[in-house]
Amino acid sequence: MKLATARLFRKFGFRRLFIAGSLATAVSIAAMGLFTPATPVWLMMLVIFIGGFIRSMYFTGVNVFAYADIAEDDVSRATPIAAVAQQLSIALGVALAGLVLELQAVPGQGPQLSDFHAAFFVMAAVAACAAFAFIRLPPDAGSAISGHRAPQSPAETASGRPLKPIASRNSSTDSPRDEGGLT
Repeated sequence: MKLATARLFRKFGFRRLFIAGSLATAVSIAAMGLFTPATPVWLMMLVIFIGGFIRSMYFTGVNVFAYADIAEDDVSRATPIAAVAQQLSIALGVALAGLVLELQAVPGQGPQLSDFHAAFFVMAAVAACAAFAFIRLPPDAGSAISGHRAPQSPAETASGRPLKPIASRNSSTDSPRDEGGLT
């Protein structure tokens, strides 16, 4: 899994895969919102498996990308902040899904299947919103760690010339992440 993830990020770059990963995650969550008692178990397992693969790739990339611009000396201080932010986002997601279930439920009854459908659809919308944040990334974001070389202009795309990663284009030689990353 990790080898495939490294190759995908090298080929397509962080920005493209984060956008695609956000949208694919949203689709997989929304697909789970369509499950009914009549849905075949094999189909549910397939959707869950594919969604899990996508989220694994996505979180691997996000975890690596979070440290892309952190100096080696500062990584130990950044790690607890990143861990707390990740756990907080997970907790907020669970709380939001619970809130949707609570708001959908009829008083005096337990949650119905349609209540869970609504919760899955709201969570899918939240996952899709992450793509908007990633659209703002430059095409070569994180290329120093992924090895991805995004074209800078249509002329460079047409010329087929290889482009250097960010760290190679900067005049500074003290780039914190010239090596390492996804491999």
